[in-house]
Amino acid sequence: MFYHASSVEGIKLLEPRISNHDIPLIYFSEKRENVLVYLSNAIEKFCKETGFTYSGVWHKWASYGFDNNGVLTLEEYYPNALLETYKGVSGYIYSAENVNNSGDNINVPFAVTSREAVKVSGCEFVEDAYNEIIKAEASGLIKITRFEEITDAKRKWIINTMKHEYEAAIDHPEYRYFIENKFGIG
Repeated sequence: MFYHASSVEGIKLLEPRISNHDIPLIYFSEKRENVLVYLSNAIEKFCKETGFTYSGVWHKWASYGFDNNGVLTLEEYYPNALLETYKGVSGYIYSAENVNNSGDNINVPFAVTSREAVKVSGCEFVEDAYNEIIKAEASGLIKITRFEEITDAKRKWIINTMKHEYEAAIDHPEYRYFIENKFGIG
């Protein structure tokens, strides 16, 4: 089974869209818990809640990786990031039985992409993304590192990384606005 998260209800056929890789793809994971982080986009949510007007394609952002066992590791890069990004956010996890893998290398474990439309075989409503992420953590399916647990060395890495991200986001004013406000860079 392949899983895809969306805020859009009632999708019967998933279609490729432009995302951070600049090519039209549909992103799936072979693990349901891995798509939970895509139920909300921290940048889009923050901008809309603070009145930042933007009409372009939203930059996608989530601070996660994978440990040596392939378990998704979600890190809070700023205080209360999990709550601010996911609490109260509902969405849908779509499943598909068959996906014609595009073979594009996006360097995300358990990810599969398609350049072709994919028929939806199932849909699960998620009432609160934050609660679902915490449940996955309690089951050992996701590991969370809260901001308070991040080492000083990692915090320095985060700031340096966000400085580079800010400089590179010349065509994404929404991403720059987010970085300015969450990391004091700009």
